[in-house]
Amino acid sequence: MIANHFPSLSTNRLQLREITESDAPRLFEIFSKDEVVSFYGMEKMTEYAEAEKLAGKFIEAFQSGTSIRWGITIKDTHELIGTAGFHNWNKTHFRAEAGYEIHPDFWRRGYASESLKCIIQYGYQSLNLHRIGATVRPENIPSLMLLKNMGFEEEGILKGYQYSQGSFHDLMLLSIRNERSDVAYLNVL
Repeated sequence: MIANHFPSLSTNRLQLREITESDAPRLFEIFSKDEVVSFYGMEKMTEYAEAEKLAGKFIEAFQSGTSIRWGITIKDTHELIGTAGFHNWNKTHFRAEAGYEIHPDFWRRGYASESLKCIIQYGYQSLNLHRIGATVRPENIPSLMLLKNMGFEEEGILKGYQYSQGSFHDLMLLSIRNERSDVAYLNVL
């Protein structure tokens, strides 16, 4: 079960920390980029208030226990380069969906896979997740390759599942499962 305080996570190069309202300027910079939101399922941000609202949603969702989203920062500079976390967190069924995005200036450096590996480990060990899902547009090849390299398996296509930028889009459903014994779950109930 999650602690009352927000958990901070660390990798060799990154610090994954709580997103605060003071992150709104950087969130705006990230989510106002076409290349970031083109597969994300949202319109790009055009007003700073949208970033403030998003930061507030991340904070509120953690407090309500429905999701957890970390700010990804580089240890050396403390610069926020993206976010990663779990949404649609269902404690009854030991599952959640992973999501992530990285500012384009930091693409192809392994930061997304480093972050994803870290949160998956946290999800298994601290949140007792059995299944972690992800949905990705089939044409988002880099994200599909990232997930497959992390061990996610394709489960199928969700036809017309996402409405974004004036069109309906199919999403590829993938998942990774913690293969530990189901008996372990009985011990936490």
